[in-house]
Amino acid sequence: MAILKIARMGHPVLRRVAEPVADPADPEILRLARDMAETMLDAGGVGLAAPQVHVPLRLIVFRVPQDRVGEGEEAAPGISILINPEIEPLGDETLLAWEGCLSIPGLRGAVPRHARIRYTGFDIGGNPVSVEAAGFHARVVQHELDHLDGVLYLDRMEDFGRLAFEEEMRRYHLPEPTEG
Repeated sequence: MAILKIARMGHPVLRRVAEPVADPADPEILRLARDMAETMLDAGGVGLAAPQVHVPLRLIVFRVPQDRVGEGEEAAPGISILINPEIEPLGDETLLAWEGCLSIPGLRGAVPRHARIRYTGFDIGGNPVSVEAAGFHARVVQHELDHLDGVLYLDRMEDFGRLAFEEEMRRYHLPEPTEG
């Protein structure tokens, strides 16, 4: 496995729509997914999309740590690999929360996301996946799927007064954003 270089905001690969993976069971896709997972963990992230490592394919890896799970939600065990994913919002409710991105280091912004979603796609063996997710789990998947469509979390922000450097957030103990 290898640590891959992460594309930063400004690189054109982050603004392209990624191509579908032709064969989810291709050994090269498994190698890429493993390298992406290792890169994500090395960078301290919770999600990574293939375009973020300069590969314009519809592939994401993510994890939902227990300490990021809200009441009534479940952590996803280990690292999830999702190929050719799609999402469907489950209801109209949205939640506003801080997000960061490995491609935009050092910043966090308050981003509205669907509170509940269903995501579908394929696992690394080419088997169909269909999962309902809420809270942080839903947020991570939505964030990573945005990367597959050339969208950064900054594009989703409604108030740039809620954009801050992580260092300043820690220094001044900024709370979770609230709606309105």
